[in-house]
Amino acid sequence: MITVDEAYDRCTEITRSEARNFYFGFILLPRERRRGIHALYAFSRLCDDSVDGVDDLDAKLAAVAARRAEVARAYDGDIPGDDPVLIALADAVRRFGIPRAPMDALVDGVEMDLAIDRYADWPALKGYCDRVAGAVGVLSLHVFGFREPIAVQHAEDLGVAMQVVNIMRDVQEDAERDRVYLPADEMAACGVTEDDILGDRMTPEMFRLMQIQGDRARDYFGRGEQLIPLLDLRARMCVGMLAALYGDILARITAGGYDYTRGRVSLSGRRKASLMARSVARAFTARRR
Repeated sequence: MITVDEAYDRCTEITRSEARNFYFGFILLPRERRRGIHALYAFSRLCDDSVDGVDDLDAKLAAVAARRAEVARAYDGDIPGDDPVLIALADAVRRFGIPRAPMDALVDGVEMDLAIDRYADWPALKGYCDRVAGAVGVLSLHVFGFREPIAVQHAEDLGVAMQVVNIMRDVQEDAERDRVYLPADEMAACGVTEDDILGDRMTPEMFRLMQIQGDRARDYFGRGEQLIPLLDLRARMCVGMLAALYGDILARITAGGYDYTRGRVSLSGRRKASLMARSVARAFTARRR
C-alpha cells in the first residue's frame, strides 16, 4: 500500500527527471502546492507516454480510454492503492478543489492528436490549444489559489500563448511526423503550401505566415500575463518565470527571422537562470489590479 506522501514523492521524481525546466519553475511554491503541481504534471506525462511509441491506433485509443477512466476514479475517490500517480492526483483534486472539466479537456487533447494532424483555421487550432495547454493553465491555477474569476480566462490565455510558441518552434519536427499545426486558411492566404512545410522551405510567404503566429502569441501573452498580479507572491514568481522563458523563446524565433529550418530554438542554462532571477525580482513589484 503506497502512502499519499510516497505517491507525491514519485510524482516529484517524474517531474524532476522528465521536465527539469518545469520542475525548477515551480520550486519556489510552498511544499503542498508544489506537490499538487507535480501530481498534475505526472498525470499529464502519463497521458502522453501512454500513446507515444505505440503504432496501433486501437491500442492508443484504448490507452486514452484508460486515462478517462482514471480521471473518473480520481474524482470518485476510487483509487487503487498501488498507483502513485493516481493516488497523488486524487489527493490534489480533493485538496485544491480542482474542477473536472479541464482534466477531461486535457485527455481530449491527447485524443485529438490521434485523429487530427491538420487544422482548417485558427478557431479549430485554438480548440486544440485550449485542451492541451489552456486546460493545464486552469488546473494549475486551482493549485495556486485565486479569488478573482477573471483569473481563469487569463490562465487559459497564457497556456494558449505558450502552446503557440511550441507550435512555432516545432514546425520542422512536426513536419517530420507529417503533422502541420499551422492554420490551413492562413497558409493559403500567405501563399504557403503543405509541400513548402513538409519540404522544409523557408520562403518570404512562410515568413509572413510565421509572423502571424508570432503576433498571435504576443497577443495571448499580453492577456495571459494579466494573471500574474492576481496571484500571491510565490505563485507570481513561478508563473512569471514560465512566461519569461516562453517569451524569450518567442523573441529569439522573431530575431531569427522566424526561420524554423535553423533548428529548434532553446535557451542556455545561464539564460534561464537570468530570466528566472528577473522574474523573482519583478514578482515583488507586481500589484493586484
